Amino acid sequence: METVHLLTLGCPKNLVDSELMLGVLANAGYEISADPASAEVLIVNTCAFIEAAKKESIAAILEAAELKTNVPGRRLVVAGCMAQRYSAQLAEELPEVDIFVGTGNFLDLPELLRRTETPRQSAPAAAEGQAVPYLGGAHLLPSGDAPRIVTGNFFTSYLKVSEGCSHKCAFCIIPRIRGAHESRPVADVVEEARRLAEGGVREINLIAQDLTAYGRDLVPRSSLAELLAELNEIEALRWIRLLYCYPNFVTDSLLEAIAELPKVVKYIDMPLQHADDIVLRAMRRERSGGALRKLLERIRTRVPQVAIRTSFIVGFPGETEQAFQCLMDFVNEQEFEGVGVFTYSREEGTAAYDLPDQVPEREKRRRRRQLMEAQAAISLRHNRALTGRPVQVLVEGQIAGRATRMRGRTPWQAPEIDGMVVLRGAAEPGEFVCARITQGLTYDLVAEVVGAD
Repeated sequence: METVHLLTLGCPKNLVDSELMLGVLANAGYEISADPASAEVLIVNTCAFIEAAKKESIAAILEAAELKTNVPGRRLVVAGCMAQRYSAQLAEELPEVDIFVGTGNFLDLPELLRRTETPRQSAPAAAEGQAVPYLGGAHLLPSGDAPRIVTGNFFTSYLKVSEGCSHKCAFCIIPRIRGAHESRPVADVVEEARRLAEGGVREINLIAQDLTAYGRDLVPRSSLAELLAELNEIEALRWIRLLYCYPNFVTDSLLEAIAELPKVVKYIDMPLQHADDIVLRAMRRERSGGALRKLLERIRTRVPQVAIRTSFIVGFPGETEQAFQCLMDFVNEQEFEGVGVFTYSREEGTAAYDLPDQVPEREKRRRRRQLMEAQAAISLRHNRALTGRPVQVLVEGQIAGRATRMRGRTPWQAPEIDGMVVLRGAAEPGEFVCARITQGLTYDLVAEVVGAD
């Protein structure tokens, strides 16, 4: 069978889709290659969340299209959010693409490739060499036994528990692309987690467009807290982490589960987006700055030593200097363990697209820089305060160019988005070790291995 190369762009949710695509392709007999130059099928799994992501996706498609011309019969597949959102336009503007597959039927890819083995000619309804988009629904919920090839480190994996989002945030296009929120059955999520653990995964990072809404739509009704209790029983797992928690559904039972279940790390990723009441209302975030303060106090009271990571948008239409200063004050007051800051991206099809008082790009960048500088000082204080403390560290591997240094992560450092631990001492990738922190840097920690954990 043919050789396939797949490039993933965007968020971890997109990565999971890519791993499912690889799994179903491998089951169908395709050979997976890390080298695009040697592959007969090139797949680009795209992102269309913000303007920068769309530009990156287009650049990747054009690069793959250039590679395609080097080998007769080589095919190009464009998958994911951009294919779902702009399929008709892309099919017209990118004749080099053979297949467009959306977010709702990417597991049909082996069949679509089979039907286009002679490029262009056997695709149903193909006219004048133009690729036909195969989009299906807005999303799909794979079963717990769906084939999946975990990429990256063998000991950590993302686990998607639901799809879509039913919130109507003014800045977000995701509900238009991925559809309304829909939870996977508890049994399917637990089954996939067991299979990942049997394959060597020790850290599960739960993801969704809205993680805390999990289970509310199921019959019988369930919850994220109940799912965590089930996952906590999987013997081979060591860490279970929560990413993308929407603030409205942080229940007392969820906080109790985080506080008491030993495998659930004391870490909550909860995008808050802003703290000014007027901006929050314009964003349709459903919470005031005062309500957010009460929520954060409740979380910290019920989950002692919890690490809270959040993200904010600066430059939203109508964000005045006073509103931005309100956000600055909020960040300095709350002293979050981690913060990401994004400049507002004006996306067609969103409620905010036509709002007045758009903020100039230069001003957006200034505000982002100022907020990140404030958070850097907070992060440095947090990390310096940890000096001398023993911590559990998941070892990831050797640091490139440093033969005597390994890298790892503490329970409050999520993969890819938070800092790392620079380790001195003997350790192997995938091991959990006990390490003593010797230095706190702005985003990273330096530590010495003191024994196995």
